[in-house]
Amino acid sequence: MRIPIAILALRPAPATPDVKSAAGASGQPEKVLDLPPNAVFALLAVASFLCCVPMAMPSAHIIALCGDLGIKATTGALMLSVLLACAFLARQFWGWLSDRIGGLLTLLCGSLAQATAILAFVFTQDEAGLFVVAAAFGLGFSGLIPAYILTARQLFPAREASWRMPALLLTGMSGMGAGSWLAGVIYDYAGFYGPAFATGFAFNLANLVIVSGLVLLGRRSLSRAPALS
Repeated sequence: MRIPIAILALRPAPATPDVKSAAGASGQPEKVLDLPPNAVFALLAVASFLCCVPMAMPSAHIIALCGDLGIKATTGALMLSVLLACAFLARQFWGWLSDRIGGLLTLLCGSLAQATAILAFVFTQDEAGLFVVAAAFGLGFSGLIPAYILTARQLFPAREASWRMPALLLTGMSGMGAGSWLAGVIYDYAGFYGPAFATGFAFNLANLVIVSGLVLLGRRSLSRAPALS
């Protein structure tokens, strides 16, 4: 099944960007978004970590959250299945969107969607509401990790992908591990999950600050390009 679907869906690989015009004598781009390349990459890596801390919390704790609210564990498992199914379906949409608006704007949209859903977990206490929030969370977060990889590919030369992509994935997966652990620690101290999800929302806000800054830098550098040419 995969090969026929791939033949229908995949397009030819895009041409490798010519980075010589933006590069110094070493072939390394001197500026990315008007900043040193590694500074931009460090911001992306930190944003990835901050984004994945709240991303992990509902997936790891939604069944326990249901038990804490008096909802059956089997219902919590069904809720988790709804979350993951919505994430699978929505990833196709996020891929379609990123092809049209680019990786950075997709990150901004996805992070806003995730922040809204993680905040909803703080205030939702009933079974039907949690099903809706779980579905919304799955729809919101699923395009974020691919968007980080796409953003790095769009901003940096292809020859650097061998270390930039794994580094981004490492920071993201570290954030997911930290988020799962942190939510459990906060629950152990507070006795309910509200403060844990509120903490995840705070991490998401910090991510939004970084991503919004990168989007603004990207718009500024694009507006300056015609003047420089």
